[in-house]
Amino acid sequence: MNDLCARKPHLMSGIRNVAIIAHVDHGKTTLVDKIIHQCNVVDERKETGELILDNNDLERERGITILAKNVSATWKDVKINLIDTPGHADFGGEVERVLKMADAVLLVVDAFEGPMPQTRFVLSKAIELGLKPIVVINKVDKENCTPDLVQEQVFDLMFNLDATEEQLDFPTVYGSAKNGWMAEDWQQHTTDVTYLLDVILDQVPEAPYVEGTPQLQITSLDYSKYTGRIAIGRLYRGDLHANKDYTLCTAEGHQKVRAKELYVFSGLGKEKVDHVRSGDLCAITGMDGFEIGDTVADLETPEAMERIAVDEPTMSLLFTINTSPFLGKDGDFLTSRHIRERLDAELQKNLALRVEATDSEDKWNVYGRGILHLSVLIETMRREGYELQIGKPQVLFKEVDGATHEPFEHLVIDVPEATAGKATELVMARKGMLHVMEAKGDLQHLEFRIPSRGLIGLRNQVLTATAGEAVMTHRFDGYEPYAGDLATRSSGSLVSMETGQARAYEIDRLQDRGTFFIDPGEDIYAGQVVGESARDIDMELNLIKGKKLTNMRASGADKGLRIAPAKKLSLEELMEFINDDEYLEATPKNLRVRKIPKPKSPFG
Repeated sequence: MNDLCARKPHLMSGIRNVAIIAHVDHGKTTLVDKIIHQCNVVDERKETGELILDNNDLERERGITILAKNVSATWKDVKINLIDTPGHADFGGEVERVLKMADAVLLVVDAFEGPMPQTRFVLSKAIELGLKPIVVINKVDKENCTPDLVQEQVFDLMFNLDATEEQLDFPTVYGSAKNGWMAEDWQQHTTDVTYLLDVILDQVPEAPYVEGTPQLQITSLDYSKYTGRIAIGRLYRGDLHANKDYTLCTAEGHQKVRAKELYVFSGLGKEKVDHVRSGDLCAITGMDGFEIGDTVADLETPEAMERIAVDEPTMSLLFTINTSPFLGKDGDFLTSRHIRERLDAELQKNLALRVEATDSEDKWNVYGRGILHLSVLIETMRREGYELQIGKPQVLFKEVDGATHEPFEHLVIDVPEATAGKATELVMARKGMLHVMEAKGDLQHLEFRIPSRGLIGLRNQVLTATAGEAVMTHRFDGYEPYAGDLATRSSGSLVSMETGQARAYEIDRLQDRGTFFIDPGEDIYAGQVVGESARDIDMELNLIKGKKLTNMRASGADKGLRIAPAKKLSLEELMEFINDDEYLEATPKNLRVRKIPKPKSPFG
């Protein structure tokens, strides 16, 4: 490599832009990590976590990628831009946009599970865009895996998605990202991932340099409190220069902007440059007023590119300030101003999110793509020290030709044969329609079409009915006419009458009333939902009073009580559990459900 290339990574002899797509937990992020290590991007002196790309605490905990990230590695003097994409259905819109920046895709498939519904969804988008896939069959060291069969399944899937002959002639790489090897044959283990890197150089077309006036489409956003909003995209034509004026082509019209600073992706971070060539990915700071899909073009002769559609939200939540008696015990940010500013900051970079003011100054309707998408925002806010209350999730309806339409999802359940009937029954009770039913090894593979509102609370019910063995995935499928009323939660709530410390004696005495969410000794308040009722009505309980002590009834007798462990629900489970007349109180340390307090009458 010549000295110029050594000094300027962005002027390498070639650029390859590769997006990585896979289903949740098929090993995509682990594979990118191994590629980064192979290319010595990571400074060996630095201690790195297990997964470099999952740099958000929430991502590490849940084992999912939420935000698409760009990294770059250099192999044999060629710069490879790796675009790591989310694999979860709720973040599908992010995937589609990212594909626009790539020239090929790396499809990572689990050697045991094979291609999954979300894989299908993303792959169809990649095939529509004419991208050539490189298939990586990962986890070939798993017991009972069938790499050859999975390879055939991937071929059949691509054929069904109307792939061209060239796309069907894809290379297949086998290996184990976790153990850090890739090879041509799954039975011949190697010691590193160099085979895969060589396949990428051989199969992925070089990002062409296109002469002419500059054209960069903004495909994702970032935000820095120092530089403001950052536009990220691929430069399709011409060159960009730092500190120069350009035209921003928006949906409303054209405006003059200055590209203050330019950055290209280098290793795990960004490198500041003076100039970017077409074919490379770059980040621009210093511009205002841009959105996803806008084009940065020449100042004199601007040409806009075709806009990219951003996913429409399908679900909404009411956000409001915390008004519980325990306000301020856990968090630092409590006021409506704090929450409003935090939601405004989130809007700068979270594209599928919409926030609408209500007639109340301390309430907002927040729209997102699904339970997971919205729960990630709530969880992030909790960790930052916010306290807030959330209402019951609502799906968004549309009026089409005077008729009400609602969002529908494609739902896939893999479940043991013995409990398949129960799972089907539960889905059909929520207006789900069974389309596919086939045996898949010792599991039944079920595919349904179901209204989005039917999914709220369904996961819990299906997991209970199948002893936790069901695997559920879903993706948005489109709007259809309203399917009719659904049966909602059949159980009532157990509500505390008093504020104080829950006593073991009272919890033990009232165990037949339902399932408790609290432990003895826990602080509770009047109006707090402390459990799920065994009946279909709400019940008020006094868990504070304790037993009357006499000479015959000593306090030490509580040791003999047999209290069932409290049922601890996750954030998503609680969002699905709450009723219309309940709020979910989310604080940094606690998640509580409470009845919505009735407004006090001015007449007493």
